[in-house]
Amino acid sequence: MQEFPIRSFLQVGQHIWSKMGADHPFARHCTYRYRIGGIRYPARLSYQKRGCSETQHFTFSFYRTHFGGSYQISQLSCNMLASSIRVLRQQPLAYTIAKAAASSKSGSECKSGWKAVVLGASGGIGQPLSLLMKESRLIQQLALYDIAHTPGVAADLSHINTGSRVTGHLGPDQLQEALTGAHVVIIPAGVPRKPGMTRDDLFNTNASIVRDLADACGKYCPEALIGIISNPVNSTVPIASEVLKKRGCYDEHRVFGVTTLDIVRANTFVAEKKGLDPQQVNVPVIGGHAGITIIPVISQASPPVQFPAEELDKLTKRIQDAGTEVVNAKAGAGSATLSMAYAGARFAFSLLRGLMGEKNVTECAFIKSDVTDAKYFATPLILGKKGWEKNFGLGKLSDYEKQLVEKALPELKASIKKGEDFVSQTYKGK
Repeated sequence: MQEFPIRSFLQVGQHIWSKMGADHPFARHCTYRYRIGGIRYPARLSYQKRGCSETQHFTFSFYRTHFGGSYQISQLSCNMLASSIRVLRQQPLAYTIAKAAASSKSGSECKSGWKAVVLGASGGIGQPLSLLMKESRLIQQLALYDIAHTPGVAADLSHINTGSRVTGHLGPDQLQEALTGAHVVIIPAGVPRKPGMTRDDLFNTNASIVRDLADACGKYCPEALIGIISNPVNSTVPIASEVLKKRGCYDEHRVFGVTTLDIVRANTFVAEKKGLDPQQVNVPVIGGHAGITIIPVISQASPPVQFPAEELDKLTKRIQDAGTEVVNAKAGAGSATLSMAYAGARFAFSLLRGLMGEKNVTECAFIKSDVTDAKYFATPLILGKKGWEKNFGLGKLSDYEKQLVEKALPELKASIKKGEDFVSQTYKGK
């Protein structure tokens, strides 16, 4: 039972709001005591929520209870991010008003003015990714770019009754308009894998696409956070980085290879094995984003899990080969588009939450790194207002995971060098 000295009924809500520290928990219905004129009264805090998608609206009502009845004495309203709501669901007895306030704007829609751009918005990943991003209230303007069909995709999405404004941009002549003023750029552009193809087989086509799009980002939105989905990520991230260096605007904290799908898969597969809720499982995945360079760090999973050696090896290989599993299942009709769109949207929202100043936004991503001999390496990161702010590195690895890292490094370094060499040989500057 918390006790607050209050002189007026109408001050209860604001007083609790201001006095509750960042570590103060409350339940869905909490009871407090407040004092008026030296007399202690019980008070009840409850909330109602409405809305869906990435942001929900919460109303916190403060009641005085007396002689078995209750009546409302104060009310506060705010918007909360879905990420915060997930925390509430995972820990139904502990949440903080302080975090809700930091993640929202009281009494107004959560329009922060952010512009997000999807480059390759008409493709198999781009369309569902754009749909998920249109649903988010974190985004005020959603610019969709591709070399075909973008006006139709934009028109279709613009009919959805969410607050973000959608614009469609078709072909190189409209790329400047799409990118100008962008805060976050997500790049799923390129051709998908087909049965029998590796991610590296995509290099010859996708390398030039990423090179040219990164060059446009350097020219029209040099301070944007760039998330690269286009495969092979182990090469396309170095390609984008080298192009931005030549543009004179490279910031290693702002360029990311989106490896989130590896984490999503690892969480799902581990949860299935252990009978857990996948939304409450977190398995860091480090290394790269292709085959043996994908290294799930199951020893650091939360909650902690353990597997016999043989089962662990099979699970690791399934996570590494999960993309091929989908490619083969689709029998030539495409690659992992829907799950990649989900993972890409999750990463985009995390970037935006970091830009908004939310604390401790953590994601794994493939970045410029010095934690191993490879120039780029995926590790858990804290995201912030200028990109990634802290690299957690490898953490404590098991002997099995150390072996996975050693096996991955030669292939990873070769893929990185291939991307860097491609830029040095083909970039002409514009």
